[in-house]
Amino acid sequence: MPLAQNISTMLVGYLLVMGILGLGLRILSRYPDERGRLARTAGRGVSRGWAGLIRQVVGTAVGGYVLLMIVLVGHYFGIAHLFGVAHLNGRVVASAVTGCAVLVAVVLPVFFIASWLVEWRRRGRGHGAGR
Repeated sequence: MPLAQNISTMLVGYLLVMGILGLGLRILSRYPDERGRLARTAGRGVSRGWAGLIRQVVGTAVGGYVLLMIVLVGHYFGIAHLFGVAHLNGRVVASAVTGCAVLVAVVLPVFFIASWLVEWRRRGRGHGAGR
C-alpha cells in the first residue's frame, strides 16, 4: 500500500474518532453535576437497572458499528478509488458489512457482561462506603 494511502487512511480514521469523542464531551458538558464537573450520564432521563444497561450497551454497539461502516465504505469508495486499488467489485463492501455484523454479534455479549461487572463493582463500593 502506498505511503500516501496509509497516511490518509490513518488521518481520516483519527479525525472521525476524535470528532466523535469531542462531540461526546460537548454533550456531557451541557449537563454538569452540582459541583460543576462533567456529568457521568448524557442526560437527566437516563434509565437505571437492566433497561438502562441494555440501552447503553446496544446504543454503544450500534454507534460503533455505524462508525466502522462509515470508515470502511469511505475508505473503499473514497481513498481506494483515488489510488486505483478499488478494482474489486461490490463484494468487498458486502463482505465488510456482514463481517462487521458478525463481529458485533460475537463481541456484544462480552461487552454486556463487562459493563454489568463494572456497574456491579461500582455500586458495591458505593454501598460499602456508607456502612
